[in-house]
Amino acid sequence: MNAKSKPQKRHPSLQQFSREHHFGLLLCWKIREGFRRNIELERMKKYTDWFFQTHLKSHFEAEEEFMFSLLPDDDKLKKRALKEHRKLERLFHDTIDVNRSLSLIEEQLDEHIRFEERILFNEIQKIATEEQLQKIEEMHQEPLIDEWEDEFWK
Repeated sequence: MNAKSKPQKRHPSLQQFSREHHFGLLLCWKIREGFRRNIELERMKKYTDWFFQTHLKSHFEAEEEFMFSLLPDDDKLKKRALKEHRKLERLFHDTIDVNRSLSLIEEQLDEHIRFEERILFNEIQKIATEEQLQKIEEMHQEPLIDEWEDEFWK
């Protein structure tokens, strides 16, 4: 019999990042729905460009500034997260093969978010002081509003 895994207990200072991750996972779902419904790539690309510029870019920057900076530069988890941020950013900027880049965004963003939620955030919670966690909470409290007229995923 398999034991069910317990939900992650997220420190309150990191909960806003986790809420933003939820929207990132929704982006992945929306891309999958767009492909399933044979939506024109340009429509999906417009939305993903907007989502990256409006939400994901600042999310990456906040993670790097407030959370990843708590880890040593040679930390393998930090290196992986930074590498994945750069790779995802390149995919969002790709205009040559939009079909391929959207497909890779859907797959790799999903994997990246799950890595951060299941592994990286837990490590940060272990090593961060209460003062550092409080600073994260104070510095990053932007509510995410996802309003887009062309809801191609519906």
